[in-house]
Amino acid sequence: MTETESNAYDVVVIGGGPVGENVADRTRAAGLTTAVVESELLGGECSYWACMPSKALLRPVIAQADARRLPGLDRAVQGPLDTPAVLARRDEYTSHWKDDGQVAWLEGTGAALYRGQGRLAGPRTVTVTGPDGTVTTLTARHAVAVCTGTRAQLPDLPGLAEVKPWTSREATSAQAAPGRLIVVGGGVVATEMATAWQALGSRVTLLVRGKGLLNRMEPFAGELVAEALTEAGVDLRTGTSVESVTRENGTVVAVTSAGDRIEADEILFATGRVPHTDDIGLDTVGREPGSWLDVDDTLRVTGTDWLYAVGDVNHRALLTHQGKYQARIAGAAIAARAAGDPLTDEPWGAHAATADHDAVPQVVFTEPEAAAVGLSLAEAEQAGHRVRAVDVEFSSVAGAGLYGDGYKGRARMVVDLEDEILRGVTFVGPGVGELIHSATVAVAGRVPVGRLWHAVPSYPTLSEVWLRLLEAYRDK
Repeated sequence: MTETESNAYDVVVIGGGPVGENVADRTRAAGLTTAVVESELLGGECSYWACMPSKALLRPVIAQADARRLPGLDRAVQGPLDTPAVLARRDEYTSHWKDDGQVAWLEGTGAALYRGQGRLAGPRTVTVTGPDGTVTTLTARHAVAVCTGTRAQLPDLPGLAEVKPWTSREATSAQAAPGRLIVVGGGVVATEMATAWQALGSRVTLLVRGKGLLNRMEPFAGELVAEALTEAGVDLRTGTSVESVTRENGTVVAVTSAGDRIEADEILFATGRVPHTDDIGLDTVGREPGSWLDVDDTLRVTGTDWLYAVGDVNHRALLTHQGKYQARIAGAAIAARAAGDPLTDEPWGAHAATADHDAVPQVVFTEPEAAAVGLSLAEAEQAGHRVRAVDVEFSSVAGAGLYGDGYKGRARMVVDLEDEILRGVTFVGPGVGELIHSATVAVAGRVPVGRLWHAVPSYPTLSEVWLRLLEAYRDK
């Protein structure tokens, strides 16, 4: 027998990751009573199995690579990384997979936390099945926000479950470097984890079904990252898929489409994400379990006046920072509607997540880093914009040479020839992750190229690449 209780709030949030936390923060700041339902650790995927642990693993790799480019320091850093020390620091950044700090923060906002599996049970109603089987029924006066994110997608290979493959979770939380690691995929998770574990002592084989890496960025981004991975010792094979995988006496055996038999200690599949919506009661509100949730720019699910889907679950931009941006927009929209205030939901308004369409930034923390915002050249052309791409090598910037000997990288801006604004910017090279926000401001702000001439980059910094880009645009 389970006990049933009932509680009413202005807002109920299903999913307590960064997105759900930010929705709750904004609705609480507006004076709305809010409950957050979380089935695992408060703080979600990003805090414990994605952004934080992966970047903690990668930071020493990147720092060592930078040091090796500097005479006077290069000889001191030629040895291998101290893998146990790197993993211990990673553990610190995940709070050893405990969420006490996150719980204290949420309680400080005045939101209520319910531990357990949250499911919709009709309009404005959520049931929470706790660890002990107790069922609590929550009702929402104004809104329910689904912030359940995504989970790793595994291919349909016979016997894969028995192999116990790694997903992004195992790759970021492993307590030792496998001697041999197969990574399947060519996107962000695959390239970052290949970078990290190769440097931490694994012999990595990277299998990519397509022609190259990072296919959602400009082609040169994947090319430069592929070149660096190969130089670091990764066995990179493109145009290759896995046909079968088994585990024999503890050893993983993967057979590829080329007929190659590859043995490893572990195999990581980084082959996409699926929405975490299969068991949240979507059928009770006329939606298909396991589906992405379509929303308008206020993040309200189409066809409803109470249900919101925020973050990865709406498939607009599968990035933590973009989900948190959506959460700020959704929280403000929920609060405005609850108060009966008019919405400012025109493009770039306070209640419209316009950046999801035009100004999504991303950094891939490989070595070299790849960073982009807005549209690639191909995307801009497909969208019907009349554009021109302007490319420069970072070798033309004094700050690149000072950053490190042999600095290799490239920058591109995609200029709209009618409006004379930037549709997109891409940087590839060491340290460029810290450059991308300047590009984000230019793209989101629709800053005219003529005004960018007056944004003077400091000398001698990597930021001077902006001047080289503008000069190249003027001189063509």
